[in-house]
Amino acid sequence: MRRYWVPSDCIQQGQVIFMDDVFHHIFDVCRQETGSQFEVLAGDSKAHFVKVIEVKKRQALAQILETREINPIAKPHLHLAISVPRFPVFEAVLEKAVEMGVMCVHPFFSDFSFIKSDIPANKLERWNKIVISATQQSGRGELMKLEKAKPLQDLLKEFNQNTPHWGLLAYEGDAQNHIRAEMQKPRPSGLNEAWIFVGGEGGFSHEELKLFQEFGLPTVTLGEQVLRVETACIALLAVLKYEFELMR
Repeated sequence: MRRYWVPSDCIQQGQVIFMDDVFHHIFDVCRQETGSQFEVLAGDSKAHFVKVIEVKKRQALAQILETREINPIAKPHLHLAISVPRFPVFEAVLEKAVEMGVMCVHPFFSDFSFIKSDIPANKLERWNKIVISATQQSGRGELMKLEKAKPLQDLLKEFNQNTPHWGLLAYEGDAQNHIRAEMQKPRPSGLNEAWIFVGGEGGFSHEELKLFQEFGLPTVTLGEQVLRVETACIALLAVLKYEFELMR
């Protein structure tokens, strides 16, 4: 079934009003018309099954036929912090992160990141569209957050303020532990967030590894093979979802 994401104010008194970019996407691009039926997501943890009852030149109206609850994302919420890689790689990571149930992606600038500052505005717009598209495809009830990119040190300070906090660093070099051994260690009780830090194509510098250690982030390996950025992200997220019993 087709699903579309709409702003919450589009839903009014049992009906959905489609206008502007949302109207263009659903009715001009996707060719929906009067009588079409599909689901609408609006960030309220609900999926609304609707039937289009009127289509005008720049606006359409649909009647809500049925509403079902979407289970909220279970805790601990997964946070993916990634050193900005090449843009096509980052876009692939964004799409899969939505599907894997990540709550928030935190891009950051590091010594070997693809760029060191000032992500172009057109890229941010495109990335938000990718998040919306992946949300529609996966049917999750809320949009994944995409934070503003910031320097690594600033992000680590933000991570360290969360109580209780837990995280790990994926490292292709001489890591402290294999991921299995690290996940068997005791973790803080009442954990609300679990963070993963992943490097870009260039990895991390020795100075950055020391910085991670200062913030209590252990380095882990996923095995002898060096994984691409997008592969490492998916593998780590799958491990955490299994270990935290989030695959339900």
